[in-house]
Amino acid sequence: MRFPPKHSPYSPHPSTAEIPDAPVRDACARSVPGVCVWAVVLIVVLPVLVLRPHHGPVPAALLLQGVVVAHTGGALTRVLTAPTVRLVAFGFWMFSYIWFGLAPLAQLTSDTYPWPYRAGAETSFAAVAVVELGLLAHSAGTALAVRRAATRATRPGALERLLARRLAPWRVLVLSGLALVLAVLLIPGQPGGVVAYFTSRQAVHETGALNNASDSFLQPLRSWSLSVPAFWGLLGLLRLPRLPGGDRLLRGLRWLLLPLLVALNIVVNNPISKPRFWAGTVLLTLLFTVDRWCRPRASRAIAGAVLATVLVVFPYSDYFRYDDRQTVAVVSMAEQFTAKGDYDAFQQVQTGLDYARENGVSPRSALGPLLFVVPRSVWRDKPDDTGIALARYAGYDFLNLSAPLWIESYLWAGPVAVALVFCLLGAAGRRMDEARERLRDRRGTLAALLVPAFAFYQLMFLRGSLLGITGPMLLMMTVPLLISTSRRQVSELAAPAARSAPVPHASLPHPGGHL
Repeated sequence: MRFPPKHSPYSPHPSTAEIPDAPVRDACARSVPGVCVWAVVLIVVLPVLVLRPHHGPVPAALLLQGVVVAHTGGALTRVLTAPTVRLVAFGFWMFSYIWFGLAPLAQLTSDTYPWPYRAGAETSFAAVAVVELGLLAHSAGTALAVRRAATRATRPGALERLLARRLAPWRVLVLSGLALVLAVLLIPGQPGGVVAYFTSRQAVHETGALNNASDSFLQPLRSWSLSVPAFWGLLGLLRLPRLPGGDRLLRGLRWLLLPLLVALNIVVNNPISKPRFWAGTVLLTLLFTVDRWCRPRASRAIAGAVLATVLVVFPYSDYFRYDDRQTVAVVSMAEQFTAKGDYDAFQQVQTGLDYARENGVSPRSALGPLLFVVPRSVWRDKPDDTGIALARYAGYDFLNLSAPLWIESYLWAGPVAVALVFCLLGAAGRRMDEARERLRDRRGTLAALLVPAFAFYQLMFLRGSLLGITGPMLLMMTVPLLISTSRRQVSELAAPAARSAPVPHASLPHPGGHL
């Protein structure tokens, strides 16, 4: 007597695993013409456009920078032509290509940088080497994650189980109501009220005269306590899982809150009063959670448009940053890379290496971002913000500078820390992209919401400094956990070799009601 095979909760769905001719989601290969076009544009055309006239012998740093451009351009080409959508990889390689590929190429060829500090030839070469070390470590971490993909398909890890959590409708409604209550309490009480949010970031920072007060730490707390809940409330309402019958009360509350949350996000998350990276994160996350645009072909087209927008529009998007606005002057990309402080990442790595050469590295400085909530009144020798420390070392009066993750990790423990941090980052990013792809048909999972949010917020994370963005990042990652519940079964994390149709919603156990 022969018994049918048993299926573990992590194995492919029995209705599709036994169908040999079922279509495979990732069966399509890369388009050879697409690969060639993107490779030529990213590795040849754009680098040639940003090259500045160089006289004399070619320095070793510039030659090594050519390797960085080829590495980042090639990796970005692979992401843009991949048969699956990899948003986290796209965010990382887009940042690396622009801020550490093209921008340093223009700066090294012309010996022109956004800030006055100048490093020697040896430091410049070491800076390029540190950047390439981080990129190689990230690629190695990604490769390690790919090798263990088959194991995770049958035995999901903690990260995969976390991303399989699903939105709880009543929790989302409570968060949305809380965001509206905070807006009613905080916005009218500040000078300028709602109008301040459509003036400039400077006007918002100056409201309440908190900059010179002893409680100045309340300013960013108040700002992010409005922005993050409003963002997740809107995203949760848009992506709540629904059953055919639905719940009329929940559905009515959802449609009542949606226009209010849209209006609130226009106020507190617009690019006039919020950092450009955060406003872009909000917009792109909403964009990449639309079902129609989550498909590989549509996502690749949108990703290409995002890349072009960041290259062309981003330098001019700080027009509303200050009250005293200047006339917008359109200049070449090369001039943007060498003149605007937005592209100081490579120069900050140079400055950080000189700083480390004089002051050494300190593993203790890594505790600053981890324990950011501890006030300096309690922790007297709390590590300084790395961007501020480097600005003071270089002798600048303007202290609001970046501190890329490359130099942050280097100042902890040298090249070893850089390799370890970026290897872990590459592995985690690949696992997040894989989990989102496997759960693509499951409406309301954190994979569909949190992965796009992290993918684009990581540009702030990579640019640094960590002490300044850890608080908002922790809030952004924590709120989704509070409005979601874990699933009792995680069989959908399995990566079936073939799937003819998504598993019906009604056959899956789920906590709470659905809209």
